[in-house]
Order: sequence, then structure tokens, then C-alpha cells
Amino acid sequence: MVTLLPQAVCIAFATLAVWHFYMAVAPGAGGGGAVPSVDGKPLFTPTRRATAAVGVILLVFASLVAATAHIVPLGVPQIALSWLSYALALGLLARAVGEFRYVGFFKRVHGTEFARLDTLVYSPLCLLLAGGVALVAVQHRT
Repeated sequence: MVTLLPQAVCIAFATLAVWHFYMAVAPGAGGGGAVPSVDGKPLFTPTRRATAAVGVILLVFASLVAATAHIVPLGVPQIALSWLSYALALGLLARAVGEFRYVGFFKRVHGTEFARLDTLVYSPLCLLLAGGVALVAVQHRT
């Protein structure tokens, strides 16, 4: 169980990274629910480079969790890895809660494809990942 949780969290981050790399190569292939919209118009249009950058960041998150759990050595002190993991968990929790307008559990704008997916998939996933990352940090703190 001690290694199962970090492995599951790492796989989740890596899967999300691969999805972002795919979306960077084939934009539009994933449907219209990836970005918040108002009146059918997206609030922003991510570039291929920005989408790929998100994929790289997600791989960094997976590496952080793997290093925190002693799966992969990074040469960084364990206390730093734990604190970075706590910060990541807090960031994921903040994403799940949202900014109270377009994103998160407490959003006010509903009725769009993104809002539906955010309620059913994106925000719950962020909440689960926040809990998983925090548990990994707690289990492997020194």
C-alpha cells in the first residue's frame, strides 16, 4: 500500500501529461470541453506550446511525487520534497475549489460543456490528486 498510492498518483499525472501532449499535436481532437467558455466562445485559446508546457509541468508533478515516495532519487533533501508536495496538494485543492466564477466546485457559470466536465471530472480529479499527493507527503516525511 505504501508504494501503490504514489504509483497511482504518478500514473495519473503522467496520463494527464500524455493527454496534453496529444492535444498539443492534435488540437481540437479532444472536443470543446477543455477551456471555460461564455456564450459559446472560449475565454482563452491555449497555444500548442502552452498545452505542451502544461504536459511538461504535469510530468514534473509526477517526478515530485515519485521522488517524495523514494521511487526515484532526485538528490533533493526529503524535507524540501515534502514541502513541495504539500504546496502541490494545496494548489490542487485550490483548483478544485475554484475561483468562484468559471472553474471549480463553487463556480457560478453553468450550462457549458466545460462546466459539466469540470463538475464531473476535472474538479473531482484535482481533489483526489490533492489528497493523494498530501498522503504521499505525510507517509514519507522525515
